[in-house]
Amino acid sequence: MEQVDFLVVGAGIAGLSAAICLARVGRVMVVTKEELAESNTAYAQGGIAVAMGGEEDVALHLEDTMSAGDGLVNREAAAVLVEQGPRRVEELLAWGTKFDRENGELMRTREGAHSRSRILHANGDATGKEIAVSLLRHVREMDSIELMEWTTGVDLLVEGGRVAGATLLDGEGGVRVVRAKAVLLASGGAGQVYSDTTNPAVATGDGIAMAYRAGAEVSDMEFYQFHPTAFSAPGAPRFLMSEALRGEGAYLVNAKGERFMERYHPLLELAPRDVVARAITHEGMDGEVYLDMRHVKKDLQARFPGISKFLAKYRLELGRDLIPVRPAAHYLMGGIRTDVHGRSSLPGLYAAGEVACTGVHGANRLASNSLLEGLVFGVRAAEAMIANDGVEQERVGGEQVAETTTAVAGSVTGEKATERWIAELRDLMWKYAGLLRDANGLHEAQRGLDALAVTMPRGMFRRALEARNLHTVAGLIVAAALGREESRGAHYRNDFPGRDAAARHSVMAKGRLEFVA
Repeated sequence: MEQVDFLVVGAGIAGLSAAICLARVGRVMVVTKEELAESNTAYAQGGIAVAMGGEEDVALHLEDTMSAGDGLVNREAAAVLVEQGPRRVEELLAWGTKFDRENGELMRTREGAHSRSRILHANGDATGKEIAVSLLRHVREMDSIELMEWTTGVDLLVEGGRVAGATLLDGEGGVRVVRAKAVLLASGGAGQVYSDTTNPAVATGDGIAMAYRAGAEVSDMEFYQFHPTAFSAPGAPRFLMSEALRGEGAYLVNAKGERFMERYHPLLELAPRDVVARAITHEGMDGEVYLDMRHVKKDLQARFPGISKFLAKYRLELGRDLIPVRPAAHYLMGGIRTDVHGRSSLPGLYAAGEVACTGVHGANRLASNSLLEGLVFGVRAAEAMIANDGVEQERVGGEQVAETTTAVAGSVTGEKATERWIAELRDLMWKYAGLLRDANGLHEAQRGLDALAVTMPRGMFRRALEARNLHTVAGLIVAAALGREESRGAHYRNDFPGRDAAARHSVMAKGRLEFVA
């Protein structure tokens, strides 16, 4: 049994920004499943949206965020995001983060659904990596932060209705119990629940599953954003073709070489992501839609070095070739339900970043708001953890959660069998609970998940734990998607194409689903 003041699960932008704040007042343990550089943050290409042009820019950023969220954005949370974003980015600059500049001034670009150019980027298309490196450099200078790589969260420790720590699996297979005054889940998203995703292998929804098993509320799990333009070639990974490409003028063309977005939205290629993704689906998913930058007169290799390096493996080049693209699971708008201070429905448990749901993204995240969300709400959660202000929250559960035993009971499942099981779940979710949904398909997904539950991988090893978490998250997505009989933002029902007059959030806890304003 170990004791720290604060336990942070996840070492992306939300977790590290929180740890820096927490380290000023106590001992902090930060755990991450792989090496510290491996997170969704490091894979973020396009940039970080921030209104650094004064009050008018802030107001416009707020309205752009509200508009993209299709009527479901929590305005209070969005206001916090855009108003506090500039201060947080100034801190990054002070810590040595090197955003791209032009003639000495910060270079700002535009992406889909933004009314003006406000996206900062670094090294062309490696913004997340630069921010992660900058934060890690700062964290390593702080003696009160303990960094634990190759460590997987197993379950939360709940005592008397309060989160008091967590059970962890270290890189050598040892189980560790860490107690803390407060726990922050900043473990990122769950893109690996789908067979086609831009997310890294670590994005298996661990934090959401841990919180739900402990009794915390989750919200808006049906809203999964499918990025419109992932690389689409046989046998190739779904590498992200950044929205910044369209911001720099890329066209979308179909198999006939025709631009088609004018049929779907007045903003054409810069329409909200859900609109573009569905448009591509209608035009053709199997190598029938392309990004075309042959008309763009810029040094695209210099502007997008990471993307250019990837494409070179397939003998393709921006500005010379048509690049095949298709949608892929990219970002979860839902997650652990929190207030604007990162507090969950369980005392002692906080969440920030993609694992959390403040309602800031509504039904569809505005491009490049995700890095800013992690930065802003990571700090806000840390401040609330420090304040421990005694705000009364619903108490749930009784004594220590013992879910860990379910992961190890019975004979241990082999690695190959575990991988086959995970692949079956991911294929099931892509086929029946992906970009376009209906009741028949979602019920088929439920039946498939029920069948998979019988053969759930067993054993105290990372992939078995991830399999359990993916199953939990998949079940939450399907249940919420079935319950929402309308189409809104990233959630599209073929059998309910209209949008309800009233905007409501889905909330789930302990198997109960309800919709609230």
